[in-house]
Amino acid sequence: MLSCNKEELFAEPTLEVVDPKEDPDEETDTNLPCNFTLDNVEPNSTIIIDCLLDLKGQTVNLPANVTIEGKGGDIINGTINFSEGNNVIDGNLLSSNLTITGNSPHLKDPVFKFNPKRWGIVEGVTTSENAQKNNDILESSMKMAKELGVTTFQIDKMDAYFEVSKVTSTTTNRNFYPSEEAVNVPSNFTLSMGENVHLRVQPNSSSDYALLALRDVSNARVEGGNLHGDRLNHDDSKGVGNSGHVIMIHGSNNIDIDNVRMINGTGDGLNINSIGFTFEAGYIPSNNIRVTNNTLDSNRRNNISITDGFNILIDSNNFLNAGIDLPNSKGVAPGFGLDVEAVRRRDTNGEFILYEKAYNITLSNNIEKGSKYGAFIVAIGEDVTIENNTTENSINIADGSGVKILNNEITAKPGDTAGAGIITGHPDSTTASNNIISGNTINGYTVGIAVYTRENEIYNNKIINFVTGVQPKNVKDINIYKNTFESNLSNSVGIFGNITSMDNVKIYENNFVKTGREGIKMVMVNNEVEESNNKVIIDNNDFKQSSITISRTKNVDFINNTSKKISLLDAQLINLYKNTIDGDGNHAIEILSGCRDIDISENVISVTGNNNCVYQPLGSVNIFIDKNDCSGQAAN
Repeated sequence: MLSCNKEELFAEPTLEVVDPKEDPDEETDTNLPCNFTLDNVEPNSTIIIDCLLDLKGQTVNLPANVTIEGKGGDIINGTINFSEGNNVIDGNLLSSNLTITGNSPHLKDPVFKFNPKRWGIVEGVTTSENAQKNNDILESSMKMAKELGVTTFQIDKMDAYFEVSKVTSTTTNRNFYPSEEAVNVPSNFTLSMGENVHLRVQPNSSSDYALLALRDVSNARVEGGNLHGDRLNHDDSKGVGNSGHVIMIHGSNNIDIDNVRMINGTGDGLNINSIGFTFEAGYIPSNNIRVTNNTLDSNRRNNISITDGFNILIDSNNFLNAGIDLPNSKGVAPGFGLDVEAVRRRDTNGEFILYEKAYNITLSNNIEKGSKYGAFIVAIGEDVTIENNTTENSINIADGSGVKILNNEITAKPGDTAGAGIITGHPDSTTASNNIISGNTINGYTVGIAVYTRENEIYNNKIINFVTGVQPKNVKDINIYKNTFESNLSNSVGIFGNITSMDNVKIYENNFVKTGREGIKMVMVNNEVEESNNKVIIDNNDFKQSSITISRTKNVDFINNTSKKISLLDAQLINLYKNTIDGDGNHAIEILSGCRDIDISENVISVTGNNNCVYQPLGSVNIFIDKNDCSGQAAN
């Protein structure tokens, strides 16, 4: 066991020295005994250790300003007590067989290379007791190294299990805190791991743990290595584990997680949250977090969850197989590559109490594949930018506000086209608003963009091979413009409003390159009494080969568009004004039964054969037709 106070940095040695001849990875090149001792060392001197110096259980007191350099040798089985002054010791000489006391020396090199065999790490499958010792050794070694002036703690090779599910506190009324029982990385410190480093959770039955934690620390970095949860060996007899995280950032700031592989957590690969809640005196949010170049794979819940924090960058990561089912380990919801999910509750007056707050988050340049339910979701969060990502699953906003979904490539897996490529809001959304969806390419989804919220800007997107390009549902203050729609499916519709309310919705300057059926279809839109003042404006769109259907719908202005035939059925308060309409072998405008209060003016209309520019059978009321330029047949 290691102690990190100034008076005793190491506990008494308990392990036998490793014979370097039997271990090629051991730093020591020789175990020839030294022909000198450390007795009578002069102040300000330098000692070269190129042999095996056995202190034989004794304590050696050194004077001030002594430097001890390792040149392939080792010091074992004793204690060195440093006096005041600028003392230096080579980090290659440190091990569990040497105790340091007195005034803390500094290491010669701020980069400390940790050899697990010198410190007693038990590698491979082991017992819970040994895995707990591994935890204690690694954590206390990092603390020791920091005390000695180390800034980078480097592990090149190690494969070991760590017990993180048990309470180690000896106080009364003790509680289990996952981020305290994890292996903790200190402040102002870098844990650097090579590709042959594997940290593994000792299999357990707890639903709550963290393998590696950054708890209430600043200016820390974790890079490289492979971190494994115990999902494949987790004991679910006490309930399905869904909160066992591979890495937890808990109330910390200025943190980097880079090039780490986080896999098979029983909960999340990475969980970012706060200490305490927003309304508590001890609340500490996470902030200034950078998560870059990592791979997160097959974590049982989400690959990343952000419940509390701000100024967070998630960039250039691989999100793979979040929440998927594995043998003897079914995935659990939400099942997203990344989920922004701050917690809030309503009080007795119906007002929100913010337990957590997640905002100012950027998710960029990532690749997502294989997630069970979706690529990324802002369940509850503010000011989140999701930009330049490549996904095969959907990007979602539930109750997020100020969310920007920009320039992403969203391509459905072949044969798996159900759902929508982008979903903004849901039927019960109450705070989803002021969101932007722009510059995205969405290919192969049944619905390209499903919109359920208010105050959305949807523009410059390219939607390909859809059944429905954009599906608005109970929306208000929405602008849909400059999008491109192109689908080879025979039943495709560009924009489809169906049994819904649409208030102050403007659809303009879109390019409908190809749709199999209608460019726009409105069915039972704004039919309720409370929707009598709603308005939909469809202006200056190029529908090319697409027709238009407006059925059992009220309050639509269709102006300045170019389209094929327009069919009105049981439609009311519809204005068709200054459009260019080609009947293309059909009646150009059909006013079918049940229509009333229709104004058809100043359109340029062409038909062929016996078709009419405006076809108006009996059964419609108050139809106004004026100043149309009809080519082929006069208005009927």
